[in-house]
Amino acid sequence: MEETDETGTAGATETVDRTGVANELAELTERLVAIPSHEDETAAGDAIEAWLRAETDATVERDAVGNVIAYQRGPDGDTAPDGSDGGPDEADAVDTLALVGHHDVVPPAERQTTGEGTAGEYVVERRDGRIHGRGSADMKGAVAACLLAFRDATPPPGRELAVASFVGEEVGGEGARHAIDAGFVPNHALVAEGSTDYSKPGVTDVAVAHKGRRASTLVATGTAAHASEPEAGENAVYRACDAVAAVRELDAPTATVFGESVTGSVVVTKLHGGETWNAVPDRCTVTIDERTVPRDRADISRATDAVPGVEWTVDQDLPPMACRDATFADAALDAARAVHADRGLDTPEHVVKPHATDAGWLSAAGTAAVVCGPSEPGEAHTDTESVSIGVLERCYETYRELAEREW
Repeated sequence: MEETDETGTAGATETVDRTGVANELAELTERLVAIPSHEDETAAGDAIEAWLRAETDATVERDAVGNVIAYQRGPDGDTAPDGSDGGPDEADAVDTLALVGHHDVVPPAERQTTGEGTAGEYVVERRDGRIHGRGSADMKGAVAACLLAFRDATPPPGRELAVASFVGEEVGGEGARHAIDAGFVPNHALVAEGSTDYSKPGVTDVAVAHKGRRASTLVATGTAAHASEPEAGENAVYRACDAVAAVRELDAPTATVFGESVTGSVVVTKLHGGETWNAVPDRCTVTIDERTVPRDRADISRATDAVPGVEWTVDQDLPPMACRDATFADAALDAARAVHADRGLDTPEHVVKPHATDAGWLSAAGTAAVVCGPSEPGEAHTDTESVSIGVLERCYETYRELAEREW
C-alpha cells in the first residue's frame, strides 16, 4: 500500500493513501459479496484463500470444514521468543492477535439474487457511498477490511498476526467451534461484527461484552380426554401455562464488564398445544428465547421443576462474551479513537453488543476478545442490506492500527 507525506514523498509523517484503500476495499467487498454462500461457503472460502496466497507471504490453512486461517509474524522473523521455529503450531510461544470474520450469510431475499427465489448469483450494487447486497454488512465487507489490514500491518516483535474467516457462524458457530477444537485459540481476537452507531451516530465503537443466546423448549404432557368431560383428562396446555407463569417470574440476569452493564432477558416466543377444538390436549410445547450474560443466566430449570408433567430441554446455547484483558480492550479503543480523531469524528466508546457472535466461542475457549466492525444496527439480515465504504475504510485503519500497537 502506498503511503505518502504531505509533499507526496515517503517521509516521517506518513498518512494512509485513503483513496487507494477505499477503492481496493470496495472492489474486494463486491467480489466477496457477489459469491453465493448461504448454502455452500466453498466458493467464498476459495476466493479468500486465493487472495491470501496471491497478496501475502503468510502461512495459509484451509481446514476440513472450510475455515480459512492465515498467520504472519512480526519483524523478529520466523523464530519465536523461545527459539522454536515459530509456525502456527508454536502459537503459544508468542502473543497471537487474530482478526476474525465469517463468510457464510443468511439466505438472500429475491431482490438480492438474479434468479427466482434464492437461486442465482447475488446482486451487488454500489451507490451513495455504500455497497448493497446480501452479506455486505454481515459480514463480507468486514472480512475484506480484515484481509487488507492483515496484509498491510507490520506487527511488533513478539506478536503473531492471524486472520480467520469462519464458516457456519449463522447456524451456531460451527466453523469457530471446529477451529477451536483443532487448537485455534489466539491470545487476543478482534471479531469484526457490527459495532457502528452503538454509542452515538457516526462512530465505530469497541464492544467489550455481548449477550449470549440460549434457545430452549418446554414440553408439557397430560392425558387426552373429550372436551365435554375435561375432568377425565389432564390438560397439557394448563400445565404449560403454569410453567410459563414460573418462567415469567424469573429475574433477568445482569453483569458488569469494564463498567458497562449487560442485562439479559427471558421471553416466551411460541406456544402450541392441541390439535382439535373438542379434545383436551395431551401435549403442549413452549419456546423460550433467553439472552444470557457473562457468568450468569436465568434458572429456568428450577422454575419449571415445580410444575408436574413438564420437561425442559436446551436446543441451542450460544455463549456470551466478556473481554478478559483490560489492557487489550483499552488498546482496541485507543486504536479506534486515533482513527476517528484523525478523521475529525466523534469519540468511540466501550459498549455492549446485544447479539451473540463467534467472539463468544473464542472467549469461552480462553481468548481475550473484543468486537469492532462496520455493520450498523438494522443492516444485517435485511433485504436492503448495505455497508458504508467510508466505514469499511475506518475499520481497516483501526484493525491495522491495533495490529501494529504495543500494549
